Amino acid sequence: MTEYMNSFMDPLIEEAHTDFLSNMTAVRRAPVCNIHSVEESKKFKLPKDLFYEIKFNAAEDTKKDIGSYEPEVGDLIALTDFRPKSIDDLDRPTRFYLIAYVYGTKAESSGKLQILASKRIRTEPNMQRNMRETFLGWKRETFPTNKKETILAVYLMNMTTIVRMWRAVNSDLEGGNRNILNKVVQNNAADEENCTTCFSKGKCSPSNSFICDIISSHNLNNSQEAAVLSCVGLRDCYHQNTVKLIWGPPGTGKTKTVGLLLFVLLKIKCRTLTCAPTNSAVLEVTKRLLSLVRESLEYGTYGLGDIILFGSGERLRIDSCDDLRDVFLDYRVNVLRKCFTSSSGWKECLEVVIRFLENPKLEYNIYFEERKKKNVEVEDELKQEESTSNPVKEDDDTMTFEEFVKKKNVEVEDELKQESKESTSNPVKEDDGTMTFEEFVKKKNVEVEDELKQEESTSNPAKEDDHTMTFEEFVKKKFSLIRKSLKCCMIDLCTHLPTSLLPLEVVKDMIRALKLLKSLQTLLCNLSTVANEGLEHVLNDFEDIGSSVGCSSKLSITVKECLGVLRSLSHTFSVPNLTEHYAIQKFCLANACLVFCTASSSAKLHTEGMTPLEFLVIDEAAQLKECESAIPLQLSGLRHAILIGDERQLPAMVQSKV
Repeated sequence: MTEYMNSFMDPLIEEAHTDFLSNMTAVRRAPVCNIHSVEESKKFKLPKDLFYEIKFNAAEDTKKDIGSYEPEVGDLIALTDFRPKSIDDLDRPTRFYLIAYVYGTKAESSGKLQILASKRIRTEPNMQRNMRETFLGWKRETFPTNKKETILAVYLMNMTTIVRMWRAVNSDLEGGNRNILNKVVQNNAADEENCTTCFSKGKCSPSNSFICDIISSHNLNNSQEAAVLSCVGLRDCYHQNTVKLIWGPPGTGKTKTVGLLLFVLLKIKCRTLTCAPTNSAVLEVTKRLLSLVRESLEYGTYGLGDIILFGSGERLRIDSCDDLRDVFLDYRVNVLRKCFTSSSGWKECLEVVIRFLENPKLEYNIYFEERKKKNVEVEDELKQEESTSNPVKEDDDTMTFEEFVKKKNVEVEDELKQESKESTSNPVKEDDGTMTFEEFVKKKNVEVEDELKQEESTSNPAKEDDHTMTFEEFVKKKFSLIRKSLKCCMIDLCTHLPTSLLPLEVVKDMIRALKLLKSLQTLLCNLSTVANEGLEHVLNDFEDIGSSVGCSSKLSITVKECLGVLRSLSHTFSVPNLTEHYAIQKFCLANACLVFCTASSSAKLHTEGMTPLEFLVIDEAAQLKECESAIPLQLSGLRHAILIGDERQLPAMVQSKV
């Protein structure tokens, strides 16, 4: 095994060199960004740990159509003071550059990015002022101070996949196991015979008939059925690790077989990772599985929480795939983060509705007092504005409206006389509708009056939200808002929580609660003729319904029933106390049943505390580098692997001719 793993090291280095050279020859088209500060990181330690923190501004070069660039983890960049047009530009005696590896993600608080530099960068406290003279210890006289000082980060290549493969063949993966790789290198035919016994035992399991029913309902041929049954039967085998191959030339139905295989593994709750060489291949197999899953869902979107697709949203182009958004990890984390938040999540939405239905009069009193206080504040503010804009002093001679109009008339008359003297060369034609002086003054009076009314309405606008609602109006509006919030939260939880954490009984209670809340909304809208006192009695006194019949009585009964379901939910179901993005991400990955990603991205699953995976399915396996497949094959707890493909497919992409 050691010899097998070591055989990949030299080819990996050669491939990295070739990839690097390919990008360097096209450096003139490489994206760049401006760096405006560099400082030593806390991890900085001579002589090798040359960690720095940089701040940059994404720059867009519209002239050369290069586009904006933001360095990402794994990027290899060149730090220089100019935009290179060729490799020779980077190697001139009067110009220098150094290589840096982007080591960490951009911090949200500081906006800084951590890099590992190939050489030491001499920094000063005021990096922004004398950037170029301090960069790599350059002297002041080398660069005139009147020249604009800049440092650029030039993208060269991304090392992420190569680094992950290097770690896989060097046994640097956390909790990595080589059971399956040992099985491949040292195959033992005797173990295959023992596995036949395990498979025969699996035929007697209660779930076997359930699996056969699923398979028979999808019109597979005998060969495809045998492939699915053979792979599913591996779950009952614990004494050895097995590698299966689903082989078939193009057009023999491998994609259909794999989709149904994953669907069966989902139904029997077998935790499985599905990989492929490229993002497009991952999307294809995920869509195939989801088309089968959506047809089988009985309670809305409940069940999609068991499926996760993760990777770069930009490279996967999730924005253009609406049918995949519900299973995409980053989108799921953002949705669950809102549901888990204590101030506006599931717990708060549920408690708000319960409190409102228990005592709507108390909620209205709180609203009324707040409204009253706000009205007083608004009134004081308006008085203050009025006194500021129109101060009335003792010596002010305030005019009445008639005096104001009279004054305006005099001003208009003077204006007309002045115009008649100056514009004798501009005759007024009959069809111009020339007004007499009295008509003109009358029109001006109307305009002035309208202007005064407009100013008054502007300074004292009567907005809709200034109106203090009655109890009936408040109940209808408030209930509509809180019902909508609770409904969204319930739907999000049913869609994104794994079924292992959200039992079916809870989902049924949620559906029942939503139906009752909708009935309440309808009944409240029909109570438009009920007086305030009558509505208060209906909502607050459930026991003393008396002989009342009709809509009011039905409303009381529905409120009581709805409260019972909501109180039950508050006691039987709670969400995890998680708020950080990474914690929710790890929570989703650890509890999902089916996980989809590229073989390279599966390195993110090599984390401590991750729930072990039972199966690994690699689609389009012939296109995957052998050392790259070692990344998912060494996942902790992995028992069996299934490879899909054939030798007629395109081989793995290798750039080096050596």
